[in-house]
Amino acid sequence: MNGQDVERRGFILGSLALMLSGCSTTTDGPPLGYRVFGSDPDVDPRYRRQEVAYSGGEPPGTIVVDTGARFLYFVEADGLATRYGVAVGEEGLSFKGEATIGRKAEWPSWKPTDDMIARKPRLAQYADGVPGGPGNPLGAAALYLYQGGRDTLFRLHGTNAPWSIGHAVSNGCIRLTNANIMDLYARTRVGTRVVVI
Repeated sequence: MNGQDVERRGFILGSLALMLSGCSTTTDGPPLGYRVFGSDPDVDPRYRRQEVAYSGGEPPGTIVVDTGARFLYFVEADGLATRYGVAVGEEGLSFKGEATIGRKAEWPSWKPTDDMIARKPRLAQYADGVPGGPGNPLGAAALYLYQGGRDTLFRLHGTNAPWSIGHAVSNGCIRLTNANIMDLYARTRVGTRVVVI
């Protein structure tokens, strides 16, 4: 194995650790000029964004996340919803209940919480934070879940690991592909009601 192979392997392993790390406190960095195009071709077809019939009682504009089925619904009028495939938190880590979108950010930076580092000590290498951009585990955008006016530290966010959609792999946040979080971001306003079941 030559030095280039070792360097490439180190980059891949470091990138994989970042992809699996999940969410936590974040701050916005300067605008980075990154763009996201398309839909989600790297995702199992059943988890691709689509319009579906929806019979729940929530009013249009509500976001409903079904963690068991791995779907997020943006409720539309006339009994319809836009359905997105998602990745959810590992067993016991997912947010459950009601919240509102308290803040929105494109290409947010990421910093693991102390609890995340305690569960996964390898994340200590990111304790100073990771700037926003394509290598950041929060992906292209984040919608911050608040309860009672306070940040819950849970997010609806993009991901640099589209293969994780449909699985329970995060530290509790709800992940969408970058194309899908940008679509949802454009439809969502601060104050939007979110129900996670």
